[in-house]
Amino acid sequence: MKANEVLTNIKEMLGMESEEKVQLAQAKLANGTIVEAEAMDAGNEIFIVTEDEKVPMPVGEYELEDGTMLTVAEEGVIASIGAAAEEPEAEEVEAAEEEEKEEMNYATKEELAEVKEMIEEIKQMIEPKEEMSEVEEEVKEEPKEELSEVKKVKHNPEGKTQNKSFLYAQKRTATTMDRVLQKISNIKN
Repeated sequence: MKANEVLTNIKEMLGMESEEKVQLAQAKLANGTIVEAEAMDAGNEIFIVTEDEKVPMPVGEYELEDGTMLTVAEEGVIASIGAAAEEPEAEEVEAAEEEEKEEMNYATKEELAEVKEMIEEIKQMIEPKEEMSEVEEEVKEEPKEELSEVKKVKHNPEGKTQNKSFLYAQKRTATTMDRVLQKISNIKN
């Protein structure tokens, strides 16, 4: 016999029953999360079942898969379990949303009046700039008149240009160096 079997036999002889296993009630939330409690009643502890461990359920309202609402007031303790509050049908909600969107597409009279006022303000801001541009045009015209009085100068690339050559120290006596350089450059005076 194994040790576990011997222990169970001794417990039976002494009148001690083997360990009672507590069956925990499991439920599935609407999002697929599995929760576990001793019993799905108010006041019992409730845990979220994960692969590794059990985590106390956070405070909030949760919808179970069967449509009942589970309320947790303290972390890990069921406050109440009851039928789900009646929610408006999805079609009615969608119809209301579409009506709101349609209403948003059209401008009201007040909105149009506001836009007109804004446009008028912008026009008034632009008008002084137009006056300034007229003054600037007048200022620009005056220098043009002064420039018209100036003689125009024409460029003539084919005209004769005088080659100005500068000769330095022409009356001094030529040295040997001057004569050698003169013969090299073939310059005659």
